[in-house]
Amino acid sequence: MEIRLSGHGAYRTEYHIVWIPKYHRRILNPGVRGYLAKLFPKALRKMPGCEIVSYNMQVDHIHMVMIIPPKYSVSEVVGRLKGQTASGLRKKFGWPKKVYWKENVVWSPGYFVSTVGIEEEKILKYVEWQGRQDSGQTKFEF
Repeated sequence: MEIRLSGHGAYRTEYHIVWIPKYHRRILNPGVRGYLAKLFPKALRKMPGCEIVSYNMQVDHIHMVMIIPPKYSVSEVVGRLKGQTASGLRKKFGWPKKVYWKENVVWSPGYFVSTVGIEEEKILKYVEWQGRQDSGQTKFEF
């Protein structure tokens, strides 16, 4: 993963996100997966910089690796993805009303998230190297 630039900073923020359908139902058949693949980019259009690196859908859960800029919270991005895809699924298919009865839901309310990053050893070596590079360069005289 490369370093991304924003107006006043640089970042390298990748997240592994997992979420499930409500009641762990096995609703993610090939047709639904194909439709979700079309909905994901549409859901992220209004969040510049957010990018799906990779995803894998099983019948009862979704794994996704995403780049999320620091200006967005992970919960904000996941909420948008889950909300807009649930809405799209309810509009396209009739079965969510039958599967979830009178509830206006598709996804379980929670999710799992972890960061994806470089190894700690590389970071420690970089910090040590940077310390050696900076030592003595700036000298203030009073």
